[in-house]
Amino acid sequence: MYNIYFAKTEQLESFAKELKKLARVFAPLAKDAQSPKQTDYLYQRLCEDTALAFNPYRTVEPLKSFFTYKYEKVADYFNSAKNLTDITEKTVIFGVKSCDIAGHKIQDFVFLEGVEVDSLYRARRENTIIISGDCTDFKEVCHCLAWEIMPFPSAGFDLNLSPLNDGFIVEVGSKKGQELVNQHKDYFTPVKDTQIAGRNAKRQSILDRLKRHLLFQNLVSKDQVQNLIREGFSLDTWKEFMLNCVECGGCNFICDTCHCFLLADSSQKQQQNGKLRLWDSCQYKNYARVAGGANPQKTRAARLRFRFTKKFDFFVDNLGAPACCGCGRCIEVCPGKIDIREVLKDLANKLKKQQ
Repeated sequence: MYNIYFAKTEQLESFAKELKKLARVFAPLAKDAQSPKQTDYLYQRLCEDTALAFNPYRTVEPLKSFFTYKYEKVADYFNSAKNLTDITEKTVIFGVKSCDIAGHKIQDFVFLEGVEVDSLYRARRENTIIISGDCTDFKEVCHCLAWEIMPFPSAGFDLNLSPLNDGFIVEVGSKKGQELVNQHKDYFTPVKDTQIAGRNAKRQSILDRLKRHLLFQNLVSKDQVQNLIREGFSLDTWKEFMLNCVECGGCNFICDTCHCFLLADSSQKQQQNGKLRLWDSCQYKNYARVAGGANPQKTRAARLRFRFTKKFDFFVDNLGAPACCGCGRCIEVCPGKIDIREVLKDLANKLKKQQ
């Protein structure tokens, strides 16, 4: 059990300024500063004169974009001074939300807990400090509660910020977080019981609001989803929703749990073949095609179904939980307006009619 502190708003800003001297510091900034309550939040590296801002809900970009890049050279990566700086330089990320932390468990499972450990991912992960924050609002597409994920984290962070009227409760969640507080202890004071009570009241408020928001959506529960995918394998749900899919891959790239990539040859240099790693999408026509030309996922309907099978069957079997954190990013990005919630509900309704 780690300690809990309080920091006034100006103290937290001073703390962030100190961190800028020691590391690359990223924080969400409002896309439209004139209307921050209705805007998207985008990660930006804080310059010396950039003030820290607290985002009420998750950012546009997924957390995975800090650890696996959509396009990067990987052959002889550790032999480049520039690349070594990239993976060894300390990085601090403010504004991470509970859904991001839950989704990132999938990334850790894939890149750190498999047969092989991804050395680039591990190096970036070890040199990154995650400073998360409670959600104080949500977007229409947010549905974390459907997957039993709270709008405030309880683990998986180094420090977590809970906003109060005059500052923030700072909860330590790791040894790295405690060391960071110890190094800058002048900015933190012991938390009071009244401040903890204030945090709990704010958390209950956002929880109640989010429950009301989801009440009439009739979302599929976490316990149902694997059975739906298995029993609904041959339903026409996949063909119906496929009609709107343009195979852009946006749902995969914006998802905090999707992790597929491919290795491609780059141009020859100094008689060495370079290798590029690129994010891949199971919605692409050639995603499952093998060297002989066979393709078990030839149709768009099959590829759409594969995405859901991987999320809601494979990971339930292998990790004990679905690979969805309810952030709703895939819903926002889809030009065909395919809603992951509606696909699951369609399966549930059709299976119910069959029974």
